[in-house]
Amino acid sequence: MPAWQSISLWMDQLDEPLTPRPALGGSLEVDVAIIGAGYTGLWTAYYLKREAPELRIAILEAEIAGFGASGRNGGWLMGNLLGEDRALAKLSREERRASFDLLHGIPDEVAEVLQREGIDCDYRKGGVLYCAARYPEQEVRLRQQLRDLHAEGLGEDDYRWLTPPELGRQIRVAGALGGIFTPHCATIQPARLVRGLARTVERMGVQLFEQSRVTDWQPGRITTLQGEVKAHWVVPAIEGYAAALPPLGRYQLPVQSLLVGTEPLPESTWAEIGLEQGQAFSENSRQVTYGQRTADNRLVFGARGGYRFGGKLRENFQLDDDEIALRRYLFGELFPMLRNVRLTHSWGGNLGMARRFQPHMLVDRASGIALSGGYGGEGVGATNLGGRTLADLILGRETLLTRQPWVLGDGPLTRLSAWEPEPCRWLGYNAIIRSFVHEDRVLANPQSAPWRRALASRLAGFMESLMR
Repeated sequence: MPAWQSISLWMDQLDEPLTPRPALGGSLEVDVAIIGAGYTGLWTAYYLKREAPELRIAILEAEIAGFGASGRNGGWLMGNLLGEDRALAKLSREERRASFDLLHGIPDEVAEVLQREGIDCDYRKGGVLYCAARYPEQEVRLRQQLRDLHAEGLGEDDYRWLTPPELGRQIRVAGALGGIFTPHCATIQPARLVRGLARTVERMGVQLFEQSRVTDWQPGRITTLQGEVKAHWVVPAIEGYAAALPPLGRYQLPVQSLLVGTEPLPESTWAEIGLEQGQAFSENSRQVTYGQRTADNRLVFGARGGYRFGGKLRENFQLDDDEIALRRYLFGELFPMLRNVRLTHSWGGNLGMARRFQPHMLVDRASGIALSGGYGGEGVGATNLGGRTLADLILGRETLLTRQPWVLGDGPLTRLSAWEPEPCRWLGYNAIIRSFVHEDRVLANPQSAPWRRALASRLAGFMESLMR
C-alpha cells in the first residue's frame, strides 16, 4: 500500500485506502475482456455498458487502478489529439470543422460524466496558455502555429493571441512576449478521475480484477498467473506498457515523462503568478513542458523524459538530482520567485508513443481485437475519445466517432506503422532529444550569435520532422 501511495502526488492525495480488489481466480467467460484499468480501459467499459448494459465485461489490471499513466500524468484534459493537423489535412473544410468540434468537445463530455456519476476530481475548465517568454524564437514559432490553426478554419474563439498585458492578466511569467490561449482544456486531479471511473464501472456491473497481471493474450483468450478469461472481444488498453504484450510493442513505444510538485504556496505567491481559473500552461520549447495550479495551491510542472534501449520500461521513478534540477530550472525561469521553493513530490510514468506521432483506433473483427493508443502524452482527454470510439466500433455502429481519420477501421494490427528495429530507434530518438536540448541551451542564452541560433533551430526542426 505505501508503494502505491508514493506513485505520484495525485495518488498520495487520495483519501481512500488503496486496498486491491480481488485477483482473478479460475476461469471466466465474458463478452469483452479489457487489459488494463487505466483511462482507456475504464472509458471503454463505461461507454459499452451505457450503450449495451447486457454485455458481460471484465477488466484485468496488473497492479491497481491508476498504477500506470492514468495516476501519474500532469492533469491536462485536452480537447485535441496529437497530430490532429496532419490527420485532418485531407478532409474537406466542413469535415475538418466537424472533427475539430468533436475534439474540442472532449472536456465538456467528461464534465457531463463527472456530474452524472458523482465523480469529484477537481475539474476546472480554465483553458490552456502556451507562453513565449524564455527567448524570442518561441514567439515566432507560436505566431506561426496560430496562423496555421486559423488557416484550418479555426477562429479567435478557439485559439487567440495574447499580448504581454493580456497574458499577464492570466499568468505572470518573467520576460513574457505573448502567447496563445485556447479554452478547450481543463485541469483535473488524475488519480481521483481514474479511481472514480473504476468505482463507476463496477456499479454498472463490470468485473474488475486487480493484481491480475496478464502473462499471455491471444484472440479470444487472456491468461494470468491465477486464471483465464475467454472473450468475444479483447481490448489491450495498456498504452506505455505495450512492450509487455507482444506484438504491441512494435507499435507503441514507452517514453517517460517526469514531474515535480511544490509544497502548497501561499495566496500572496499566487497573486504574483496568477492562474486563478485553473488554467494549464506551457512554455513553448520543443522539450514539451506542462504545468498547472492544483486545487490545493501547489505548482505541478513536468517535462518529457527519455526512451530506454529496446523499449524497456522504467520501473523506478525516484527522480535523480539532474532530473529534478532540470524541471526546477525550467519553471524557475518562468517564475523566479519559485527558484528556491520546496518540492514535496517528484514522479514520472511510461506513456505510449506511436510511430509518426499519430494515435490509432481500430478493430480486427476476424480476431476480436479492439485497440486505441499511442496518445503521445496527451491521453487524459484522448482516452475518453478512444473509449467512446472503441465502444461504437465493437458494437458495429457507424458514427462521427468511427469516421475519423485516426480510426483505421476493420483489419489486422499489421496496418499500424511499426517502429524501426533497434538500435535505430534508440539512436534516432536520442539524437532528436539531444538536438532539442542543444537548441534550448543556445536560444536561452541571449549572447548566442545569430548564426548559431539559426543553425540550432534548423537542426532541431529537421530532427523533429523525422519523427513524423
